[in-house]
Amino acid sequence: MNKQLIAERFSKAIHTYSQEACVQRQIADKMAHLLTEHLHVPCPKVIEFGCGTGFYSRLLLKTLQPDELLLNDLCPEMEQCCSDLLKEKRISFLPGDAETVSFPDQRSLITSCSTLQWFESPRHFFERCHSLLQLQGYFAFSTFGEENMKEIRQLTGSGLSYPSREELLSALSTHFQVLYAEEEHIPLSFDTPLQVLYHLKQTGVTGVTSSACRPLRTRRDLQCFCERYTREFSQGTSVTLTYHPIYLIAQKKQME
Repeated sequence: MNKQLIAERFSKAIHTYSQEACVQRQIADKMAHLLTEHLHVPCPKVIEFGCGTGFYSRLLLKTLQPDELLLNDLCPEMEQCCSDLLKEKRISFLPGDAETVSFPDQRSLITSCSTLQWFESPRHFFERCHSLLQLQGYFAFSTFGEENMKEIRQLTGSGLSYPSREELLSALSTHFQVLYAEEEHIPLSFDTPLQVLYHLKQTGVTGVTSSACRPLRTRRDLQCFCERYTREFSQGTSVTLTYHPIYLIAQKKQME
């Protein structure tokens, strides 16, 4: 996973992400609602990794009202997107790779939306979160499953390697008790395959899955891609792009 490339592509999409990332916004709304249902004690000290432009950050503040909220993102430029939030003393921003950056410990909640799929080793990150959480602290996140953007993968033969719900549950089981797990499929409709590619570019995804775009180097490649996309993934007069979010809420186990 090329973290520098990931940061560069998402930085370039800062000004278009909020408008195009409708699914990510929907996922953030749902995740915030799930927290209110499944977190049974207050969470005064919260870390959000992969905060991006702050969709989920604002919902966390509204729903949980933490005493401290540390926002983290791989892209330092995301601090500008959260500048309105950072006017409050209880909110801070820490740029860097969440897999290696130095987080404070004794947190009551570590959470994120639509980020974990970019990690080198989710299993090691789960272990890290266990060490950073206070006793019975919560770890809650959404990521994407195996059928995420299945249309792109099927046509290009490339893309991110997404875990299954069962694989995530297995990886969590050593250090956490899973309180809630859900997955769903969210199809988006576009008038043309070119609009699908534009949507991915405007959300920063196209560049970080550049291996999936290598078959589209020439105009002829692009034409063939669009023809196949229309033939195989049409619904009426539109074409579809499928998102496959997975939602997980877990609580730290007391290790013997």
